[in-house]
Amino acid sequence: MRIIRRRGWEIAESQVTPEAAVLNRRSLLGGTAALLAASGAAEAAPNPKYPAGRALTEEKYATTYNNYYEFSESKNLWRQAQALKTSPWTIELAGMVKQPRKIAYEDLLKQVSVEERIYRHRCVEAWAMTVPWTGFQMTELLKLAEPLGSAKYLAFETVQDKSMDGLNEPLYPWPYVDGLAIDEAANELAFITTGMYGKPLPPQNGGPIRMTTPWKYGFKQVKSIVKVTFTDKRPRCFWQDINASEYGFWANVNPDVPHPRWSQAHERLLGSNETVPTTIYNGYGDFVASLYSDRKSEKLFM
Repeated sequence: MRIIRRRGWEIAESQVTPEAAVLNRRSLLGGTAALLAASGAAEAAPNPKYPAGRALTEEKYATTYNNYYEFSESKNLWRQAQALKTSPWTIELAGMVKQPRKIAYEDLLKQVSVEERIYRHRCVEAWAMTVPWTGFQMTELLKLAEPLGSAKYLAFETVQDKSMDGLNEPLYPWPYVDGLAIDEAANELAFITTGMYGKPLPPQNGGPIRMTTPWKYGFKQVKSIVKVTFTDKRPRCFWQDINASEYGFWANVNPDVPHPRWSQAHERLLGSNETVPTTIYNGYGDFVASLYSDRKSEKLFM
């Protein structure tokens, strides 16, 4: 008898998005060519190396159920977020780099190779979605920044804009900052996202540019990036500042490590009543587990 070993991200064929639906979605891209070109997402074919193993979340759910505390604590903030002006946009490369500088978003996109990756997204609140993101591998950002050999971490900072009413909340340590170790940023899964569903990234999802690390909880994935600082010191991160007993620096997905106030063993799929088991590293352990082999003494999962 032949034994079939399945990897953590694989699910039953019955749950995979039908081919016709995928082909139809791709056919719609022709009518939005100008917008796609502006976001660097024009005709980016899905990268088959990173199968999500799960059906896509419908766009209407992924773009209208959002966490973005700069705007509101409500999940229904997408209308308010449209007030954020995402063009022109500038990203600052700072700290331990060969030459600190600012780069226009459009100029950045001219220097990278854009692709589409379908990734799972797992929120620490135990809801999940599966999204076709467009963007570029974070290694390309490292190449452009030319960090010094002494740089060990990257700190990403979210914009603070007058359209964001949530910034008036004095209890939060603005600006929103979170970070990665430089070897995490150099991992092939780490992604800088500029679009989703074949369109420019909407502001409520972190447009025009955000980070996407699918093996980590969503709060680690900074939205609307305006600054990336390379440093030799571990960044003190937004939610860690608020409650270090509940939120750590690494924040890798693990079903066996509960949040102090709820279980992480299962997750609710947006757009459905379905609840499914959570998998270690959100199903991407084959790509990232080795990053933490020498860090097992740390609080890696929450």
